[in-house]
Amino acid sequence: MRPFRFAMRVNHAPNVKAWRETVRTAEALGYDAVSVCDHFDRQWGPIVALTVAAEATTTLRLATGVLNNDLRHPAVLAKEIATLDLVSDGRVELGLGAGWKHDDYRQIGLDFDRPGTRIDRLGESIDVLRMLWATGPGNYEGEHYELVDAVGLPVPPTRPHPPICVGGGGRRVLSMAARKADIVGFNTSLAAGEYGREAALAAHSDRFDERVAWVREASGERFDHLELQCDTNFVSVNRDRHGYAAEVGAQLGIDAAEVLSMPLALAGTVDHICEQLEERRARWSFSYWIIDHEVMHDFAPVVARLTGN
Repeated sequence: MRPFRFAMRVNHAPNVKAWRETVRTAEALGYDAVSVCDHFDRQWGPIVALTVAAEATTTLRLATGVLNNDLRHPAVLAKEIATLDLVSDGRVELGLGAGWKHDDYRQIGLDFDRPGTRIDRLGESIDVLRMLWATGPGNYEGEHYELVDAVGLPVPPTRPHPPICVGGGGRRVLSMAARKADIVGFNTSLAAGEYGREAALAAHSDRFDERVAWVREASGERFDHLELQCDTNFVSVNRDRHGYAAEVGAQLGIDAAEVLSMPLALAGTVDHICEQLEERRARWSFSYWIIDHEVMHDFAPVVARLTGN
């Protein structure tokens, strides 16, 4: 089994001083990475935010968690990510997704294509990124992208390229991730374009058994080389876990027992959460966990115990 890693998810701050303090604190507490997502709300722009984080820290890895592939041409993204990898001395992890939040598309008048189209476009984008990060000009002709004598400069210092993370909750995107990514991120189904009752019902533990099986099947011999990630949405440390689960269940329209069984939730004492994480790594091979910055301090004893930092 892979060793545990933990990333802190943070998307905005009151000002740049607070941003720097937050990422420095995460580094000091033993978190391995900072993760910034990509939506049209009050969050900061992920590439700029991670560049500031790179300047403020020395070892913290810089993860996009995740960029919407439909918002950037892969040739533009290749240059931006290679530059970030260069200025951070090779600390970048590129999380890239097919896009799922319908409101992001509505706000800017971008067509919200069917999932299969968005996933196929993502697969081509990864092919383009890999080509551009290799040496020499490249040509690419696909259904969604066409490049002629495209030069991928600067070259990222991480060779052959920064780790690529792709994830989701459906079979098609997870199978593609199993074939093309270095890190596979697991989530519930977001086919509805929002996080509501449908997504909550698809977060049951048995559904994650199914999702990991899809990845095993699609990856073949690659499976043992993949790092499996889980983005936790609900974390409560040292509170009444059953009371917390009842609160979350009321929000999502599911019962407390379902909340406690899904891997997207972690609740209880430090001892209990460590036991949960050990069990979930044994069951699903999930070793890379993303935790929200609001519980960064409360969760730090878990990080210290499971990573030895």
